[in-house]
Parts: sequence; C-alpha cells; structure tokens
Amino acid sequence: MEERLPRKLAAILYTDVAGYSRLTGEDEDATHRRLSEYLDLISATVEQYHGRVMHYAGDAVLAMFDAVVDALCCAAVVQRDLISRNENLPDERKVQFRIGVNMGDVIEDRDDIYGDGVNVAARLESLGKPGGICISDSVHTAVGNKLPLEYEFIGEQQVKNIAKPVKAYHARLKPGAELPSPTAFSKRRQPIRPYILAATTIALVIAGGILIWFQPWQPKEEPASIEQMAFPLPDKPSLAVLPFTNMTGDPEQEYFSDGITDDLITDLSKISGLFVIARNSTFAYKGIPVKVRQVAEELGVRYVLEGSVRRAGETVRINVQLIDATTGGHLWAERYDGSLTNVFALQDKVTQKIVIALAVNLTADEKTRRTNKETDSPAAYDAFLEGWTRYRLFTPDDFVKAIPHLERAIELDPNYSRAHAALAAVYVEAWYNLWVRMVRMSARRGLPTAKRHLKAAMQNPTPLAHQVASLMSIIEGHYDEAIAEAERAVALDPNDPSGYVAMARALLLAGRSAESLEFINKAARLDPRSDFLYWLGAAQFHLERYDEAAATMIRATEHNPGDLRSFLYLAAAYGHLERQQDAKSAFETFKELRARIPSLASSWPTYTSEQLNLLLFKRQAETERLHKGLSKLGYELPPEVVEASPEGITFKKSTFTTAAQVYDAAAEYCRKREKTSILMNASFPVYEFICR
Repeated sequence: MEERLPRKLAAILYTDVAGYSRLTGEDEDATHRRLSEYLDLISATVEQYHGRVMHYAGDAVLAMFDAVVDALCCAAVVQRDLISRNENLPDERKVQFRIGVNMGDVIEDRDDIYGDGVNVAARLESLGKPGGICISDSVHTAVGNKLPLEYEFIGEQQVKNIAKPVKAYHARLKPGAELPSPTAFSKRRQPIRPYILAATTIALVIAGGILIWFQPWQPKEEPASIEQMAFPLPDKPSLAVLPFTNMTGDPEQEYFSDGITDDLITDLSKISGLFVIARNSTFAYKGIPVKVRQVAEELGVRYVLEGSVRRAGETVRINVQLIDATTGGHLWAERYDGSLTNVFALQDKVTQKIVIALAVNLTADEKTRRTNKETDSPAAYDAFLEGWTRYRLFTPDDFVKAIPHLERAIELDPNYSRAHAALAAVYVEAWYNLWVRMVRMSARRGLPTAKRHLKAAMQNPTPLAHQVASLMSIIEGHYDEAIAEAERAVALDPNDPSGYVAMARALLLAGRSAESLEFINKAARLDPRSDFLYWLGAAQFHLERYDEAAATMIRATEHNPGDLRSFLYLAAAYGHLERQQDAKSAFETFKELRARIPSLASSWPTYTSEQLNLLLFKRQAETERLHKGLSKLGYELPPEVVEASPEGITFKKSTFTTAAQVYDAAAEYCRKREKTSILMNASFPVYEFICR
C-alpha cells in the first residue's frame, strides 16, 4: 500500500473576483491595477490575522489559518474594507470578491496546500455573493457566537467533485457591529507551560499514531473500485482527461475550451509512459454531471484530470486538478494565468505537472518533441481550433464550415503542419465517404488539394499527417505504403486510437484481417465509447465469422444509422447465414441510404460491382466474399460494366483495380478530346463522366 501523505486540520480561505472576465474585457489595464491594489490589501489582512497566503492564481487567493475564528474574521474585514474602497466607483467598474471559508484536512507540500479541505473552500467561494462570504457547517459550528456576524443557512449544496452535499451559510457583519482587532485574538492565547506542552505533544503523538494506524477518515471523493472497472488497469499510469468547462459563459467560445482539452490529450498521449483515454470517450461526459468514480470505472483508469478554461479577450486562465480515482484523493490543483500569446506555455506547464505527479520518465525523443512548437502564431492556433472542432463533428455540413478556418490558419502561418494535415484530412475523408458533392467540391479538385496539403504537412509530420497519408496510399492502391504510414502514426502517438484504426483499415483492405482485428481491439481499449464497430464487423466477416459479424454490424447500424457500408456488410453476413428475409431487409436499407447520396443516386440505381469497389480491396478474394453473401439475395453482377478509358471503349471489371486509375483514365479520355475538365457522377469509381 502506498504511504498516505501527512494531513493537518486547518481553516482555509479562498477568494476570487466576481465577473473578472467582463471587467478585463471592458478595461483590462484599469482592472489589473485595481486588482493588484486589492490583492495587496487581502494579503496584508491575512498576515494581520495570523494567516499565510499559500498562492495566488490571477485574481484568486488561497490562504491558510491555524484558527478558524481568525480566518472568518479576516474574511469579514476584507469584505468591509473592499466595500469601502468600491463605494465611489460606478457599479460596472467595482472589483468585488467572493470569499469561501472552510475548515478541514489539507495536505501541505512544497509551500502549498491541497486536498478536499481546499476544494470545498473553492466551491463555497463560487456559491457566495459578490462582496459576500460563504462558509461551511464546520466553520459555523466552530465559530458559534464568537464574532458579530449573522448567518443565513442556504441548505445542502451538491458541489462539483464532492461526493456528499455541503451544508453552507452566507455570513455577513451585523449592522453597526465592530469586528475585533487581530490583537484581541492574540491576547486570548495564553502562554502554554512547558510541562503542559510536553504532555500535549505526547498525547498528540499517540493520537496521531492511532489515526495513522486505523485511518478513520474517508476521502470526500468516493473511491473507484478496481474490481468493478470495465477493463483491467494498464501496467502504466492510466489517465482520462474530462472536457474542460467553458467558464466564459459564451457558447461561441466552446471551441476554445474543447480545443485546449483536445490538445492536452494529444500532448499526453504522445508520452509512451502513459496510458491516455481518447477524446471521443471522455467527451461523452461533456455537459453531464458525473462522478470521478464513474469515469474511472467505465473507462478503466486510475487518474482523472478535470478543469476549466476562462478566456477574456487575450487573457486566458486554465484551472486543473488531478485526482487519484482509486483513493478519491486530489494529487494537486492549480491555476495557470497568461495571455493568448503564451497559451502554449500554459499547456506545457499542465503537461509537465502531470508527468511529475505521475513520476513518468520521458524518452529523449519525447523531450525533444515537447520543445517543438507547432506554430508561433496564436491567431493561427485559434483559427485551427475552430476548424478542428468542426472537422471532429464529421458531417458534410461541418466539413464545409471547417475549411475556411483551416485555410485561415494556414494563411496566418504557411508552415503550420497540423493545419495542413487537417485540411488534407477534410478533403480525403470527403472523397472516401462520398461527400464530395455535399461539401461543394469537385471530384477533380478533392484529391489533388488533399495531396498538396499533405505534402506541406509532411515537412513536419504529425500523427494525423501519417494517418491521412495511409488513406491516400490505399486510394492509390499502394497497400504496403499505407501500412507503413499507419505504423509511423502509431509510433508518434501510441495512445491515439486513430492511428490504430488507420493500421486496421490498411491491413483489412490488404487482406490481412486477423492482424487487423488486433489493432481494432487496441483502438477500442483506448477509446471504449467508440468501439469501431464497422471495422470490427468487417474483420469478423472476412475471417468468415459471420454470426459475430452480423451481431457487430447490428450494433454498428444502431450506433450510426446512416452508414450504408455497415448495412451492406450486414446483408452479406445474413446471406452467408442463409437468413434471407433479414438479408433483404438490410439490403433494402442500404439502397434507401444510397439513394440519399447525390453522387450515388443517379449512377447506381441498381446493385453492381461498383458498389463493392467502394471498399477498395487489394485482393479479389474480399470482393468475392461479399458478392457471394449478396448473391444469395437473388442479385447477380452483370458480366461487363462500362468504364472510361483513353480509347473510350468498354472493358471488363478487371481492367482497373483502383479508383484513382479509373479517374486518371477518364481524365486522359477528356484531354484527348481537348476538354479542360471532367465531371464525374460520383467521387468513387463511377464510370459515367462528362467532358467539358
């Protein structure tokens, strides 16, 4: 068992400015000057009442006191003095603080304090009124009637990350009452005689030993049960990063807090000594009140990181805390303040703190990569985040909205590798998913544009660039290179499930289904909420495990009812299982979905071999396995299909093996007729085209 860190009972005062983002947005310089003046006042008052400021975080102050009456009296004096200083200011320019006071256990380490005692104080502060004080029941009980304050019970409050409700009170100075001076408290402290001190010390040592032995305290955060976890814990520190809360109150800034979370996950996932759950799974909890225990047990991790982002103009605050879910203990909590120009440094501080807290050793390559910035332009980074958020939604409409943001990022920083890779991903995924017309892109433009941006991305390759290169290689029929590119993606980011999916796809389409299944399972462990059901079902199908494939594809169609490929596989699996009625039902749904895609509706009114070539298999065996299952529905492939060629004649299906070859042949056919462009009826190998 790990040794428990020493704790002490203390009174904690936590204070923060109400409406800080609004104030800085209206007049940043004046707000900062007034804030600095007020922080000096708070610090001096804390010292007068025998307290100690533990740290500052922008507009927030954390202080610790040995006596709870000192802490509460200090809070009341601070609010009284600040009200006096704000008296002659217009309401919109008043800098008002909320204060929370709690009494509880804290961990004191390296001149700072941590633990639930601190977290409750911070939560109480958020429940307070501007210019007011909010206290816990423990403070209310301890102080009693020692101070001329009046209290308003506001009930049991369910606060974030604290398992049990917290009884809270608003505290205010009685009208006309005077607060005792700091010396009044010090006079009441009588000198302790040596023999009493010795006896007390011995008693405390004995009591402390009993406490350490029996550990009767319980962490406020309910511990996760390792036995109840959905997956075994990895043999390295395992971490889930929950989506950071957008504290601006502006939904239009949601992309920024999501982007900060996303980048933090990306940075951490590149560290081989960590096991990091993917974004898709942790973002399933976005906007949902959830306990740390639940997250840890559902995702199979020991540590959970959560936080918030507040952005006001060019000012950025990142608030984070790391929790050991198996004990319920908070390892650390910190705030990082800066401007948009040094947001990368703020992110790096958070990553570095996690690495230190979890005692992870970085390799030489990882240390080097951490020092490499993707861009020096905050504006380019901001534009990238907006485009990347749209791309992540993965719909044709969002692809359309992503493009101008990503183009703007590249305009601001032409060497922004990840922006180039993301733009390449938009174009190649639109091509691969039959969305060319829906994203208002011509088939002729799509792949060349993707290639151009991919070439730029490869000047400083990211995992995403290698994933895009893998798919591009598949489209061009270079399967060995597709596998090699996927390997490079996995090597650069061993915790990114997208790299494993790229590898699984390349192996499956190359005819290596058993190996593909291994990488699908790795991706699913890193991203438990995604499952990658289509690729899992396809691998099971080509391993001729048709019962499993049908069951998986049913789940895939429930998860994504618009995925026509899943219905095609489901129909073929049912065909092999001789379940005619189920097969026909699945195939009818496939045809209905196909009719909704503009590029397919007119070109493929009936079932033909082109539909199977959507999947871009290297070997004929995979196509035949699908055809055999579908043929039991009564559908047969026509003996010949019309295909474009430089000579303009009809060839059998075997003439072309990749979509790119069909397109090149059609383009050459038009060129010889002195036409400047080609209009394809679809983005995949559809063999009707118009020269113009």
